[in-house]
Amino acid sequence: MIAVENNKTEQLNIWLRFFGENKSNGKSAIVESLTNSNISTCLWKSDSDCGPGVIFFSTPSNDLFDFANTLIINGKDRVLAIANSSQSLREDNCGWRLLKAGVSDVIPWTNPEEIASEIKARFSRWLTIDQLLESPIVMNYVIGNSQAWRTKLREIVEIAKFTCSPALILGETGTGKELVAHLIHDLDSRPDKRDFVILDCSTVIPELSGSEFFGHERGAFTGAASERDGAFALAHGGTLFLDEIGELPLTLQAQLLRVIQEHTYKRVGGNSWRRTEFRLVAATNRNLEELVKLGKFRADLYYRIASFICKLPPLRDRIEDVIPLAEHFIHKNQQNNEPIQFDNAVREYLLKREYPGNVRELSQVISRLLHYYAGGGCITIGNVPPEDRPIADQESGSWFDEKFKQIIRQAVLLGAGLKEIGRTAEDCAIRIATEEENGNLQRAARRLGVTDRTLQMRSANWRSNE
Repeated sequence: MIAVENNKTEQLNIWLRFFGENKSNGKSAIVESLTNSNISTCLWKSDSDCGPGVIFFSTPSNDLFDFANTLIINGKDRVLAIANSSQSLREDNCGWRLLKAGVSDVIPWTNPEEIASEIKARFSRWLTIDQLLESPIVMNYVIGNSQAWRTKLREIVEIAKFTCSPALILGETGTGKELVAHLIHDLDSRPDKRDFVILDCSTVIPELSGSEFFGHERGAFTGAASERDGAFALAHGGTLFLDEIGELPLTLQAQLLRVIQEHTYKRVGGNSWRRTEFRLVAATNRNLEELVKLGKFRADLYYRIASFICKLPPLRDRIEDVIPLAEHFIHKNQQNNEPIQFDNAVREYLLKREYPGNVRELSQVISRLLHYYAGGGCITIGNVPPEDRPIADQESGSWFDEKFKQIIRQAVLLGAGLKEIGRTAEDCAIRIATEEENGNLQRAARRLGVTDRTLQMRSANWRSNE
């Protein structure tokens, strides 16, 4: 729906949907202003492909929220909501509810010309971000199309491309923090960008920390036979990645404050101030806010390194990515051979397995499977090492676990009735199955054990709000 001509001139094609009376000279004034801004529009139709669009509304309504919830599929389509007034956004937490539903932004009405300018500015930026998401520089780095992962990737791409401020990457062990740091560096738009420098804070010896960070002059201490550049000098013009920054002792944290804030430092044994310019990316699997409360991490350092915070989802929150990741690791380990497939039992095993070590653990699991694989056909459950095999009497319906019960418990405590819970669960299952089958309702129906007609009627009901 959005095309780019010569990678420079943007031609925006969006749909429009109106809820209630709009505060303006009418729909025609909006369309005219958008057309004058080189934005092609059409009214939303229930039987058309979605694509990017704009919702105009006067007051919050169930129809509005239902439309937003059913329209935003897998986080792929950009939708902007425009309220009749600022008061409309405040009613019933309307703005926040629309963002939670998947709308990309919510703004109040001004006038047709200004609104057209705002629409164009937002979609132009989103277009750049979405193009980068599909570019080799991103797709070769990170694997996965789950909503949780794509949403996080969009944040990462925007931080990397449109800012130069320090970024803090949080996440459990094995979620890919260093990989994301590399991606931020590669997407950084500085034309004369230099190297990506890594310093693992968990391995820094306190007695040698000054040399590691700042470098030293010849003769600065016993054994300093020659001068040495530290991490801040090596990262000049590039990116400094401080991995496991939560492991730094307080004394070392204090030493970093000036150079991170002022970008000036002295070598150990030196008298002159040196200047360094770098982009700072830090990462940790620890809760730094909690450490600040406990006095184990300096608050002033925390706020210097956390201009942007990116918390990576654990693998258990992106189950849809398990098989694509597993296939990626197979290809990575077998580059010169024919691609190897998993049989259905192994796929089920990989999907049901827990991964405390997240993506890194999945990679190790695949390596062990390949170690036992003799070739000739699919990888089968016999290739699963004995120590990795599930308990034989494991409950077959393991999808019905404590996490599922917790979600239902929350719905009940919030006052949802049985019919509402059931209908919402069915709608969610239909959307997931449809996404997994790339929009093919026939295959989605077979996956769910219902007729094509059932899904067609449900889909029609979702989009019959006009």
